[in-house]
Amino acid sequence: MLIISRNATSYLPHELKTRIHEVETYRNGNSIEYVCRKYHISRTSLWRWNKKYNGTPESLMDASHCPKTKHPNAHTDEEIKWIKDLIRRNSHITLCELWIKLKKNKDYSRHIVSLYRLLKKIGFYNQVLISGTSKRAVKHYNTPKQLGKKWQIDVKYVPNQCKARNLSEDLRFYQYTCIDEASRERYLFWYTEHTPINTVDFIKRCIQYFHYKPKEIQTDNGTEFTYNQSKIKVIHPMDQFCIANNIYHHKIRPRTPRHNGKVERSHRNDNERFYSFLSFYSLEDLRYQGKQYLKRSNNIPMQVLNFLSPIEMRNKLLNS
Repeated sequence: MLIISRNATSYLPHELKTRIHEVETYRNGNSIEYVCRKYHISRTSLWRWNKKYNGTPESLMDASHCPKTKHPNAHTDEEIKWIKDLIRRNSHITLCELWIKLKKNKDYSRHIVSLYRLLKKIGFYNQVLISGTSKRAVKHYNTPKQLGKKWQIDVKYVPNQCKARNLSEDLRFYQYTCIDEASRERYLFWYTEHTPINTVDFIKRCIQYFHYKPKEIQTDNGTEFTYNQSKIKVIHPMDQFCIANNIYHHKIRPRTPRHNGKVERSHRNDNERFYSFLSFYSLEDLRYQGKQYLKRSNNIPMQVLNFLSPIEMRNKLLNS
């Protein structure tokens, strides 16, 4: 039985001090078999270190494995300057939007994955790892391929910090959002209340904007959309409108907003691209600025649409 004293020095084969001790042990006349067996290293490693060692610790340090010259297909300094200039002028630009602008304006011919790697290298993405979280199992979802087959509708509360000082603290504003699942094109409108009457008014505006009626509308279980979760026994105005227009109203399972994922994800984009910089003085001002933002939002290329914008995808589906 082998007993190792606690006071005995333990050597790790890959430490610098251990390498020096191994080479010196070998040079003191010990056989190569003895040194390799004692320190659990290969003969090749010992020969290499013995050849490099000149009496200084620096001679046994690992050399850098980075290439001394750039890869011939790496981004040029000019391309990196283009990218940094675009990011500086558009700090909240998306990867797809940046790639499309480079292709159109700078004749950029590289793949989007190559651009992503460069952005990650220069620190454009600050990824935060959240420990203790578990990922849900991803289920395949069949996205409709026809316009109007399915709409997702939801309501978002407009942040208070966007309001000017002349507006009362008690006055609230709500953004109604409709997204066509096939083209990802959206329509937005703003109200001071989220009521069933405003919901019906919003759907009418959506039909007028898209120029077609949907076959199905998907919503959550808020009282502005349904009375299923309340004690009210009358038919909801939205359900009355859907029945009259032969539209199926699909309500997602309670407390599962991920089932309305497309419209929920678009709301996160609105926070980053619109509400982070918004300041409005009235409902009319909010609607005017929102209309300008909606036009820009529907013209941003999306990777899920094969780098087409929602407007381009809509035209493609109309012509197919």
